[in-house]
Amino acid sequence: MALPGAAMIAALLIMGTHARAQQTEIERGEYLIHAGACIDCHTEDSDEATPLAGGRAIESPFGTFFSPNITPDINTGIGSWSDDDFLNAFWDGVNPEGDHYYPAFPYPSYTGVLRDDLLAMKAYLFSLQPVEKTTPEHELAWYISTRMAAGAWKLKNFESARYSFNPEQSDQWNRGAYLVRHLGHCGECHTPRSTLGVLKYGQELAGNPNGPDESKIPNITPHKFDGVGKWSVSDIEYFLDIGMLPDGDFVGSKMSTVIDHSTSKLTKDDRVAIATYLKSIAPLSSPE
Repeated sequence: MALPGAAMIAALLIMGTHARAQQTEIERGEYLIHAGACIDCHTEDSDEATPLAGGRAIESPFGTFFSPNITPDINTGIGSWSDDDFLNAFWDGVNPEGDHYYPAFPYPSYTGVLRDDLLAMKAYLFSLQPVEKTTPEHELAWYISTRMAAGAWKLKNFESARYSFNPEQSDQWNRGAYLVRHLGHCGECHTPRSTLGVLKYGQELAGNPNGPDESKIPNITPHKFDGVGKWSVSDIEYFLDIGMLPDGDFVGSKMSTVIDHSTSKLTKDDRVAIATYLKSIAPLSSPE
């Protein structure tokens, strides 16, 4: 017959193992939140802003979007969301009430993110201190100012599908493809769009001449003259780590914040995987 003291010790050991596993999931979720560049979009552009509490203005040809609060506040954040609510947002572009998201939330890329990764991200977000903060309503052109319009856009231009491992490629290549095309959603900035804001997948990663604030987003395909064809894998990895170009200059504009909050937080192996994938795709000329 087991002694009460022994039973208590066993229970405490089990609880400790569970706590360590939970902490590991939270730590992995924090890493994935950085990989997904969530902090950049969901933090207001202010020195006093609380990370992930939303309110950042995102300019577009259709008006200004304001990112939501994704801290676990019950009333103004995502504190009431279930696991399924979280998965549906990323996979299908709908909120818990069934309303359609605008593609300013890059669910067309996030739809490929795997379940375990999303739930780890949720675990990290729910470990944070809730912040009560109501974010502004979007300021959009009249013709897309309803969620019905967002649903119509999605019906024509979106397909929900998870990342599918390519057995003909290496694990490193697959990891890079997953980070570039889905979790890191690089194409959302580096791919040109139609007049309706649809990514032109035939020119994926070839650059966008009409980026935010009238900026030109560069070509990151391995084109020798327009893209990163002359860059080595090490050049790309180093750039993603500290923002230094092969000529010794440093990147500026919005990419510098992506590096600060996202790619510099990745492991070297993941940055090399990204570089390996980028060097493997078809070289494309930059669009005019």
